Amino acid sequence: RTREGGAVLPKVIMLSSAGVTRPDWSEEKKLALEGCAGIPIVRLNPFGILGVKAESEEKLRNCGVDYTIFRPCGLNDNWSPNQRPIFSQGDIAVGRINRQDVAKILVDLLTTPEATGKTFEGISIANSEGYYPPAPSIGPALERLALDSETGGKGPSEEVVRATYAIMQQLLPGEKQDAAGLAMGQTYEQLDKDEEGRLGVRGTEEAPLRST
Repeated sequence: RTREGGAVLPKVIMLSSAGVTRPDWSEEKKLALEGCAGIPIVRLNPFGILGVKAESEEKLRNCGVDYTIFRPCGLNDNWSPNQRPIFSQGDIAVGRINRQDVAKILVDLLTTPEATGKTFEGISIANSEGYYPPAPSIGPALERLALDSETGGKGPSEEVVRATYAIMQQLLPGEKQDAAGLAMGQTYEQLDKDEEGRLGVRGTEEAPLRST
């Protein structure tokens, strides 16, 4: 599939999720990047779901089709939609994004050649007082990202990953900006107020999960 001018478009768009590689990081890397390695979904990893997604990503990369893999961060319908997306690579992004924005991005990717052959994460930032509206096209932002063929599908170098992590941590919601301090089911706002989340205290969460 190509656009006028010969640009190759993705034939398959995979909706994955941020965090899929983090359970397999070294202990040193997990400690150094605790702000993304210590978040609830990575810490608990129910039924090994992150590993299943990572394996599915790798199969798509190796199947020979033109693809894009999008890994949104925390889906939150209380987070306003139509916000500016922030894309990154290296699986270090943490934050929020509304499902409506995820859906729009997925549709836009179908006609965005800059996304072809790439894996990346996404959050959104609040359009405070109209200063950060979404761009007319996500193409320019995605053009800056590396192709999986350039990195073996492993993402950017460790130096780039750690520099990106330092920046992305400053975009976290809340005043404490402590994603690793969250319990499963607890919001950043509850963490700021020292309120317990809906699934209990961190480390003792009782997630209502069932294997099927």
